[in-house]
Amino acid sequence: MDSLRLLSEWPVDNVAAAVVGADGAVLGTYGDTGRVFKLASVTKPLTAYGVLLAVEEGAVEWDEPAGPATVRHLVAHTSGLAFDSDAVQARPGTRRIYSNTGFAVLAEHITKATGIAFADYLAEGVFAPLGMADTRLEGSAGAGAVSTVDDLARFVAELQNPTLTGTLAEATSVAFPGLNGVLPGYGMQKPNDWGLGFEIRSAKSPHWTGTTSSPRTYGHFGQSGTFLWVDPDAGAACVVLTDRPFGEWAVQAWTPFTDAVLADLR
Repeated sequence: MDSLRLLSEWPVDNVAAAVVGADGAVLGTYGDTGRVFKLASVTKPLTAYGVLLAVEEGAVEWDEPAGPATVRHLVAHTSGLAFDSDAVQARPGTRRIYSNTGFAVLAEHITKATGIAFADYLAEGVFAPLGMADTRLEGSAGAGAVSTVDDLARFVAELQNPTLTGTLAEATSVAFPGLNGVLPGYGMQKPNDWGLGFEIRSAKSPHWTGTTSSPRTYGHFGQSGTFLWVDPDAGAACVVLTDRPFGEWAVQAWTPFTDAVLADLR
């Protein structure tokens, strides 16, 4: 894919990427796809997939109390918890407050419910079945995973054709519609649509995906300079991992890159 050549122009030391079709076929790659990168908040979709499994297995329920809110509130960033502290800044379900703390509370809740450390729960329930041998949760459930492009290519293939869960459609639909909130790095979004652990593009502007990305596009980006998205209308997904922290360089580079990928797919 010609679009992948744009990555050679990025101001980063290391970058790897893959584009994966709806049938799971890898359509193109760039860089060392076996290199392990820190994911930062790209950890959250992995955690969310573990939550889907916990709900389907009956270990927890979406609307049961967890921390100051419910499981559903926590995973959808509507618990009211602050970004990185235990402070409660709003009533549950009234604001979209992006919260790493919420994901930590969520992981603790699932650990108590299952009797299995959350990192082990993810490894056994998600990573092992999908063959993600180099993916590990080494820190917080919101930002502590490491992985490779090869492993995340398997994950986005799963997202496009789920084998482990039957409720992904709910997770990638807007939860608590109409809530405003700040999208880190991109400012206030009205509304700031989010699913159950997956950010949904909708009509957000500015945004880290492409100007031509469909409103149904979902995924996540991380402060370690990483992102993954799935565009159901394009029938494809993309994973890009770098080792340079998110900043203005990413704001300038990511959107035209995604537009070029989507143009290649047409």
